[in-house]
Formats: sequence, C-alpha cells, structure tokens
Amino acid sequence: MLSAFVLVSAEHAEETPNPLIPPLYDILWSGVAFLIILFFFWKFVLPRVQKTLDERSALIEGGIEKAQNAQAEAQAALDSYNRQLNEARSEAAAIREQARADGAKILAEAKENANAEAARIAANAQVQIEAERQAALVSLRAEVGTLALSLASNIIGETLSDDKRANAVVDRFLADLEASESAKA
Repeated sequence: MLSAFVLVSAEHAEETPNPLIPPLYDILWSGVAFLIILFFFWKFVLPRVQKTLDERSALIEGGIEKAQNAQAEAQAALDSYNRQLNEARSEAAAIREQARADGAKILAEAKENANAEAARIAANAQVQIEAERQAALVSLRAEVGTLALSLASNIIGETLSDDKRANAVVDRFLADLEASESAKA
C-alpha cells in the first residue's frame, strides 16, 4: 500500500509543478536581466558611489588633519605664550632687583652728599666762628687796651701818649691774662 501511494504521488508530482521552484525559462531570463542590471550597476553606479565615498573620506581626513594642525598650532602658541610669560616674569624680577639696587645706590649717594654738605657747612661755620672770634679778639684788645691805658693813666696820674709804649703795656697785660687763662685750663 505504501508503494502504491508513492507511485501515485510520483505520477502526480510530474503533472503538477512545484510552486516554490520557478520554471527554467523564468530563471534564465531573470538571470540575464540580473546580469544586465549588475553590469550597469558595476559600470556606472558603483564608481559614482565609490567616488562619493572617497570624497567624503578625503574630506573627513582633511578635517581631522586640519583639526590636528590647529591643535598643534594652539599647543605651540600656548608653549610660546608660557615661555614668554616666564621670560617676562624673570625680566620683571631682574628689573625689580635692579630698581632696588639703584634705590640703595641713590640713597647711599644722597647720604654721602648730605654728609659732605653737613661737613662743608660745619667747616664754613667753624671758619666763620674763628673769624668772628678773631674779630672779637681784635675788638676786645682795642677796648681792653683803651681801658687799660685809661686805668693806668688814672692810677699813675699821667697820660700815656706814646702809642708804642702804650701798645707794649697792653700786649704784656693781655699776654699775662692769656697765660693765666691757659694755666687754669
């Protein structure tokens, strides 16, 4: 029975085509159409797509390269800025130190000039004091001489009219006075 069923089914299979498998002529014409479409696609469409993809790839790579160049330039500019900043800081420190040194030098010169001026003023004052002392001494000698002569004239009772003699008496009196002054000191 089974063999009869297989035999009937095999006969029946030859008569009705399988709906999943197309006929051979459809496969052949579909293959030809596919090859024609594949040829046009391979010859025209695929190169254009490849060209577009290559352009996009080049554009992206160019953008990446530009970004890397810009980043490298920015880093170089930052390094240069930092280097210049450090140089400016060290130069400012050197200028400050120079200004301090110059200030100390100017202060020392001003003190030296002030000391020299003070010494000059003191020397001038000393010279002036000595000149005034000498003038006072001369004036005092003249007055003391006149007083001494007047006193001597009153004591002696006669007038001392000889100037040389009178001056000698006054000089001797003043020399005795100075000697007694020096002995006390």
